[in-house]
Amino acid sequence: MTQVPRSALVAYRDDGALSRGMGLLVAGQLPPLPPALAGAFVTAVLLLVGVAGSDGLAVFAPAVALLLAGPGSSHLHDGRLDWLVPPTLRVTEYVFVASVGFARDVPPVLIFALIGAMAFHHYDVVYRVRQRVYPPSWLATAGLGWDGRMLMVALGGLAGRVTLLFALLGLYLWCLLLWESVTCWMAAPRSGVETADLGARD
Repeated sequence: MTQVPRSALVAYRDDGALSRGMGLLVAGQLPPLPPALAGAFVTAVLLLVGVAGSDGLAVFAPAVALLLAGPGSSHLHDGRLDWLVPPTLRVTEYVFVASVGFARDVPPVLIFALIGAMAFHHYDVVYRVRQRVYPPSWLATAGLGWDGRMLMVALGGLAGRVTLLFALLGLYLWCLLLWESVTCWMAAPRSGVETADLGARD
């Protein structure tokens, strides 16, 4: 088991290596909410004008825009409204993935499978933190984080292989995240509950 960080909101962000690296550059000095909202707003505007279905580098625009939220990853998220950051990132990621998928005629089952894998992971992280069983640090990197997944989808759009990308990425995430979740809960369900009980008694 890994110790739960000082701020559960940081765990809920599901930052990848790129976003965490950007956060290190500002050393926690940038409030997380304004850049996350700015990135979400720009992403929404770009999707409304049809960037998800465009050819060329334009498909990267929403993913790059949301990277505005990356530098806020190292902040403690202790502001009054910082709880809005994780749901902002989740909604923006899901909408971007769905927009690219439907704009490129990806079979709906593959779109829902990929989004389902991401949603399962995010629910699992929330439940783990509540039980003080924090996911290992390598999982965010292996799972690519919200930033890595968006860039991968954009790369698939640029290469013209969106359907293949959705199939492979969805399969990879389901295998990785489901395996890690099952093995973690099978290995330490009692210890997690006991830790939570001891924390409540203290």
